[in-house]
Amino acid sequence: MFDAHVHIIDPRFPLIENEGYLPDPYTIADYRKRMSRFDVGGGAVVSASFQGTDQTYLKAALAELGEGWVGVTRLDLDASDEEILELDRVGVRALRFNLKRAAADITQMTLQALRAHELAGWHVELYMDGQMLASLQPVISKLPALSVDHLGMSEEGLPFLLDLVDRGARVKATGFGRVAMNVADTLRRIHAVNPQALMFGTDLPGTRAGRPFRDSDVDLICDVVGVDMYAVLEDNARAFYRLPARERAEEDPAPTLPLHRTEQPTLPLRRDELPKAAPADTIPFRAIE
Repeated sequence: MFDAHVHIIDPRFPLIENEGYLPDPYTIADYRKRMSRFDVGGGAVVSASFQGTDQTYLKAALAELGEGWVGVTRLDLDASDEEILELDRVGVRALRFNLKRAAADITQMTLQALRAHELAGWHVELYMDGQMLASLQPVISKLPALSVDHLGMSEEGLPFLLDLVDRGARVKATGFGRVAMNVADTLRRIHAVNPQALMFGTDLPGTRAGRPFRDSDVDLICDVVGVDMYAVLEDNARAFYRLPARERAEEDPAPTLPLHRTEQPTLPLRRDELPKAAPADTIPFRAIE
């Protein structure tokens, strides 16, 4: 499993109130305890609004989490090329446009994103209500690679989201407690347009969500996408974040088991040990010419 959307709230580093809200700590130890029953082989640590453009927490988190983990950050608009390349070296792979809770100059953000893509291959992750997608279409169309958080948030934005998916955008299957939509139907429709689009994430700790991640969210995803569950739970995200594919042993779901023998197997006999046939009672016909 690759968790494509995690927030680490480490009180050792600066935190900023957002709309009067400051979250409780949620450390790497808390995350590992919560996900101990899952085989998590990597993920993406995503900077939230209350972390501003601080990079110290993100560098520390990626160093502690180790191989297979990447970062998604916000940058000061005047960040230099050297800062972008340094962050890329420690594992940052994307910029986050938080247009729901931390809006900024979208034109300048787009120019920065284009620069980061050219320098380091970064993509953009959009946190917004799907209804904004239509109005931002002129800007979004300029981004070379992007993903959209939390299934686009609302039913009203789904047509615009599906259009982006059809043109290559990825969508995070995250935050089911945040959205105003039929989650199963939305997952199904996105997956039908592009099976490479959906990327699973827990959105832990789920600050300000109607409810945080549940283990049953994974079951829901698997029920919807069926045999493509490995793609959605891991492979799609690893490819998007430019990580090597995780090798997975192929298992036969219903292997054929050997029959249980109750006797020793029959051994071949030598020709001179074969039993002699009894004298034949039948006399053969004479050949007729």
